[in-house]
Amino acid sequence: MSQGVPGVSSGRWWGALRIALVLLWLLGAATTWWTAPRQQGYDRARADAVAGRVVAYQWGDRWQVDRSPPWFGSATLWGSGTSGPLFAWRTPDGRVHWTNTDRFGQVSTTGTVEQESYSGPGAVGIAQQLRVAGLEHRAGGVHSSMTVVSGTGLLVAVVALVVVAAGPAPVRGTRWFWFWLICLAPYGLGLLFWMARDHPWSRSAAAVTTRSPTYPRDRGVLGFGVGALASVLIGAVLLVLHQSLGDWWVPRPDA
Repeated sequence: MSQGVPGVSSGRWWGALRIALVLLWLLGAATTWWTAPRQQGYDRARADAVAGRVVAYQWGDRWQVDRSPPWFGSATLWGSGTSGPLFAWRTPDGRVHWTNTDRFGQVSTTGTVEQESYSGPGAVGIAQQLRVAGLEHRAGGVHSSMTVVSGTGLLVAVVALVVVAAGPAPVRGTRWFWFWLICLAPYGLGLLFWMARDHPWSRSAAAVTTRSPTYPRDRGVLGFGVGALASVLIGAVLLVLHQSLGDWWVPRPDA
């Protein structure tokens, strides 16, 4: 590879790596959005069970949601005691749905399942449909793709932080500034800001340092403050968008 500005490799490999990091981020973000749990009605849950469209399912009584995950995450359904009242299931297209079985129009119980094991008649009705359809063995976690997505987020984070710590000196901010911003800004948005503002590994970024060695850079304290503030603000914005646009566009199970 040709050497442009001293200390910085300016060949195609660096440009390809920048593109690869952004594409991995897009893949993780898109998969997280696609598989995020979305609320459905009780009748939709029964219909999917009857039609055999339940690939995996899970019972619980509360959602645990990381309001501002550092990279990619999803809500986790927790349960204690009896099964229900929340019922989550994954369909063949990879999407995850959930319903509150305490809210139903009409249901009949036949005694084909142990009713004491469920939170109420609505949960019993779903359990009966699962047994009739031969789907009881599909109980388990509904987030099959999240292990891969979490691994993608970890890979992108590690590569970015290694470059920030050991690569060419950043131009617009110190290493600590970008470290805190990448670690604290939710959903990996610090990575995108780093790419857009600092243009890591590029000729243009290194040229700034060469022309002006004393170029003022943002400090670590500012990066920590901006990252923490971004975590709070983005969580609030997503809550407003959820209430404005609905569960389909901005799913938040516990909102």
